[in-house]
Formats: sequence, C-alpha cells, structure tokens
Amino acid sequence: MLKVHNLITHYGSSQALFGMDLEFGTGEVATLLGRNGMGKTTTINSIMGIVKATSGSVKFNDTELVGRASFKIANLGLGLVPEGRQIFPNLSLRENLVATASNHQNNSGPWTLDRVFDLFPELATRQSSMGNLLSGGEQQMLAIGRALMTNPKLLILDEATEGLAPLVRQKIWAALKQIKNQNMSILVVDKNLRDLLKIADRNFIVERGKIVWSGHSDALRNDRETLHRYLGV
Repeated sequence: MLKVHNLITHYGSSQALFGMDLEFGTGEVATLLGRNGMGKTTTINSIMGIVKATSGSVKFNDTELVGRASFKIANLGLGLVPEGRQIFPNLSLRENLVATASNHQNNSGPWTLDRVFDLFPELATRQSSMGNLLSGGEQQMLAIGRALMTNPKLLILDEATEGLAPLVRQKIWAALKQIKNQNMSILVVDKNLRDLLKIADRNFIVERGKIVWSGHSDALRNDRETLHRYLGV
C-alpha cells in the first residue's frame, strides 16, 4: 500500500532525511521507532506533503505522492492524527468531527458520527463541549475520530499516546486494534514499545534520518542489542 524509497528532505540547508526506505501492505500496522529528533515526524510530514521532499519517491497504491499538495494527498485516502492533536479549540467536539468529514474513496461502509462514538463512547457524552475544554485523552480520541471521518485507507498517527494516562492509553490501543481488524492500514509513531509490538506487523527504526533496522515484532522483541542500541530499552 505504501512504499517510500530513497526519500530525502531538507529544512533549508539542513538535511533531515537521508534516504528513507520503508513499505507495508493493506491491513498491516507499521511503526516508526527511534529516539527524539531522528526524523520520524519529518518522514510523516514528507509523506503527507506538509514538508516538501527534496527527492525520492512515496507511492500510495502505486500513485506518486511527492510533489502533490497535502489536501490532494489526503483526498487519496491518507488520514493524519498529528502530534499535539491540533483540534479546533473554538469548535465543539461534534463540529470538529463533521468539519472535515468526507468520503472521497466512496467507501461502502463509511465512518460516521455513530461509528466514532461506538469506538470512543466517552466522546458521545461531550458532543457540545468546546475543543479547548476537553481533557488530553478526549482530545486524542477526537483527533483519531476526526481522521477517521475522512474515511482513509491509511491512518497515520504521530505520537499516538504521548502524555496520556495509562487507562486512556489502553483505550487508544484497543481502538487501534479494532481499526486494524477492519482491514485498515496504520502507520504509527509512539514510545510505548510494549503496546506497539502487540499490534504491529512491521517495525522500522529510524536513526539520523534513515532506516537502520526493519522487521516483524517477534524479531524486534527478542533483539535486545538493537533495542538497547537504538531505543535505549
């Protein structure tokens, strides 16, 4: 579904990505792992067209994304849950969900308000609450729900559970497992390795703007040297 090849990205004269390579298929969960500042968010932003790649290729279902505007990339079926959530503070929870709702891919069973509320029952009781009055956990659930309302084929989450209480984190992981079971592809960045490896099919470790290790969860779980060297686990 997604294939990134030799992706290079700069911020001005400073190079951030040095030839990123990764790929995974439909219905798979892939992770981007690594310490802070290694290029995970830049990779996501380059995929989504938020940051313009210098060179390389990003193909989504064989369609080249490099050079396309972000909204056109989103319309192809990529949904982003950004770091920091970035919900609309002056809109209600319900308005946040419907503001960007779409079904450009004509999914036969699209995501609706009811489906989002089934996934996150906590949101159903806060529909009229303004975005800036929600708790951190509610905001993250809302950010995921908002991305789902665009009916993506690939859901991308940057720091899926950062700063959340343990109980809320477990609700997020349970929701992602449900989404995976509906055959949606997921690319996720997070630091909670134990929870990530329970749902991930493929893992990619980023070090200084390139992939230095890739493999399945069982292989990574048992590779103590790699965990210690690149993740400090």
